Amino acid sequence: MCRYCSQPMVIQPIAAARRGGFMQRGISFVLNGSVHHTSDCAGDMTLLEWLREQPHLRGTKQGCGEGDCGACTVSIARPDANGNLVYRPVNACILFMGMVNGAAIRTVEGLATCGDQLHPVQAAMVENDASQCGFCTPGFVMTLYTAYQNGSGLGPDEVDDTIAGNLCRCTGYRPIVEAAASLDTNNDHKKRYNGDLALLAGIDDGLDVCCDKDGSQFMVPATSASFAKLYAEHPDATIIGGATDVGLWVTKQHRKLEKMIWTGGVAGFDAINDDGDFIRINPAVTHQQLLSYVAEDLPQCAELLRRFGALQVRNSGTVCGNIANASPIGDLPPVLISLDGVVELTKGSTSRLVRLEDFFIEYGKQDRKAGEFVSALLLPKGANPNLRCYKISKRFDQDISAVMLAANLEITDGVIDGVRLAFGGMAGIPKRASSAEAVLAGNSLDIASFKKAAAALADDFTPMSDMRGSARYRLLTAQNLLVKYGLELASGKQMRLAGQGLVASLEGW
Repeated sequence: MCRYCSQPMVIQPIAAARRGGFMQRGISFVLNGSVHHTSDCAGDMTLLEWLREQPHLRGTKQGCGEGDCGACTVSIARPDANGNLVYRPVNACILFMGMVNGAAIRTVEGLATCGDQLHPVQAAMVENDASQCGFCTPGFVMTLYTAYQNGSGLGPDEVDDTIAGNLCRCTGYRPIVEAAASLDTNNDHKKRYNGDLALLAGIDDGLDVCCDKDGSQFMVPATSASFAKLYAEHPDATIIGGATDVGLWVTKQHRKLEKMIWTGGVAGFDAINDDGDFIRINPAVTHQQLLSYVAEDLPQCAELLRRFGALQVRNSGTVCGNIANASPIGDLPPVLISLDGVVELTKGSTSRLVRLEDFFIEYGKQDRKAGEFVSALLLPKGANPNLRCYKISKRFDQDISAVMLAANLEITDGVIDGVRLAFGGMAGIPKRASSAEAVLAGNSLDIASFKKAAAALADDFTPMSDMRGSARYRLLTAQNLLVKYGLELASGKQMRLAGQGLVASLEGW
């Protein structure tokens, strides 16, 4: 019997998921220190919906319903390669139930232990008067809890980024930051929940599982072979990465998704591999994983990823999912195009490679055949000292771009001999600026060349007007960003217009 919903914990095989075989109906996870099994949820049911309606854990709040405000934040923990639990804050409002299979979930109700002793994060929030109306407080607590448990993200230069995905309508950020600063991450208290590891080991049976109810099916294959077989059998299924976009189809558009196949349960799909000349980014690698991986070698890309979305979004959204989504205003594809990225497309046992710049054909159309999925992104290894990423948006953190420029030049003896300029927000697809590139190629590194290239952008793009900017604004901004890039390369300095280091970056200009 489940301790929360008083329902029998039944797991049944389901034949509907595949022909010629069986998939276990029901998912297993750890919730606030207890093993939980459920088969009573539709495939498109979100974790927030389930938490509030079945176990009645209502400390997790419904706010925006689109992964923006952070009121629904919970902790998801899974073991890393070394067998240690890694805690991640995620938005429960756009996380489907099937995506918690094999994970340890903590909600705000599950933090106090040992005779209702408050967790240090809770105690710090109380001591610093860090709650006003209280609606957003559980989300802040859970985000800070994950940082505390991981022993990182609470330093004076880190905390603002840590809580960027939690919005306070009362504007009570100062005491919340002070509460975070007061925490001692070296305290052994963070080991309090290590018992979750043993519980997770007990439910790790390596089986394919499925949520199936009310005409909505969420399939969780455990191996790459199972994934390929399922997608071959169900080519009409929606492939789910992090659901940071697809989740909104359900919560905002009220769409009914009949079949979904999740990449996140497949062994090895969450790995970044060194394949010699390439870095292989597999289908379930998240943006946060990529940020950590490229932080040293590609700091410009890492900085863009930091602004790509809040920590909750970066912990869920996948790199390959972002590519497959093919948004014309996606931040990451222009960067990957500037790095000459290659997409691997797989159908069954057959794979092919397509350069990312050729993968996007026109709005809503990709070079992806029926039954193919994005099985990897391949990034060439090598130094990219002249890579710069420029994102223009109305809000600094977790906002969609109006204009995005990723510029990457190769310079030999003061002469430009390789040019890759990729823009987002300027066309129906992420696209290179071929006319501007032709102007720069073979020229010296002087500002006159960049001004000519900026003028040539009018031949490359006819941007649209929408709520994020007019066509004239977009073109002028793109031109100015290209000139700024030239100024930075010629001077050897970088000028930041927002964020940390603003004052220092302006010195000497």
